[in-house]
Amino acid sequence: MKLFGKEIEIEFSKYKKISYAVSGGVIALTFLSILMHGGLKYGIDFAGGTLVQLKFHGAAPIAQIRDVVKAVSGGGDIQEFGEPEDVIINIQTEDDGHDETIKNLKAALKAKFGDGSFTVERVEMVGPKVGKDLSTKALLSLIYALIGILIYVSYRFEFRFAVAAVVALAHDIIITVGAFSILDKDFTLPVVAALLTVIGYSLNDTIVVFDRIRENLRLKRSLEINKLVNVSINQTLGRTLITSGTTFFVVAAIFIFGGSVIHDFSYALLVGIIVGTYSSIFVASRVLVAWPGTTTQTLSLAVKR
Repeated sequence: MKLFGKEIEIEFSKYKKISYAVSGGVIALTFLSILMHGGLKYGIDFAGGTLVQLKFHGAAPIAQIRDVVKAVSGGGDIQEFGEPEDVIINIQTEDDGHDETIKNLKAALKAKFGDGSFTVERVEMVGPKVGKDLSTKALLSLIYALIGILIYVSYRFEFRFAVAAVVALAHDIIITVGAFSILDKDFTLPVVAALLTVIGYSLNDTIVVFDRIRENLRLKRSLEINKLVNVSINQTLGRTLITSGTTFFVVAAIFIFGGSVIHDFSYALLVGIIVGTYSSIFVASRVLVAWPGTTTQTLSLAVKR
């Protein structure tokens, strides 16, 4: 596909060491961030507890709210939610202590700020057992998705293609999760949904490149494997950039104007689109070429079978 009226001829294989360094560095930073934070910052969906969203008549006094929450429950997570007058309070509670905690918190806030100074917009309660069960199922959903993709791509192409695709997808998931850990953002069920969306989106880009590689294995058998992969990526690059670009702008609009409720979901998609586009060009194809014994001839024989 032509982009800007001319053929693209980029030597992507020249940048393999740079791509290894970039991917390795960001993944290392992800694990370092998770280690320094003592794990991911799980939202109420996974950690369990009580979430209370308040709307104050004026800017929310975060420091004073934190003092009240500490006096009532020993501590909690307090943060602004969208507008300065909106605040969310996360408190760890036992399965049978939600109602009492909310009652005491409301009473303490009214005593501190006065009756009518705020309204309760939302209350959510998740027990620790339920949260643990949800986190286990969320992890399994990601694992099952990768296993299913491994089987599907093995059937449609060949096993080494499947491994390359799954490595690229795992790369995307790790970096997207890292984007939440580095900024210390809540990891919730909507974020897991976004990760599954990213997996599908990134896989689609990778399959387009793999399809072109398979087609060129029949048309350009004389090319060395690195050159053949370069040609294939260049031929699909226009389509990749146009698709990723239009999707990115739509998700960016949702991220900016969609409000706080879907902020984390759209943030995960934004990161995933960027990383997924990168991995379909620099990760999946590199893993395929690096597979032991991979040449144009051996790959042609494997695809024929």
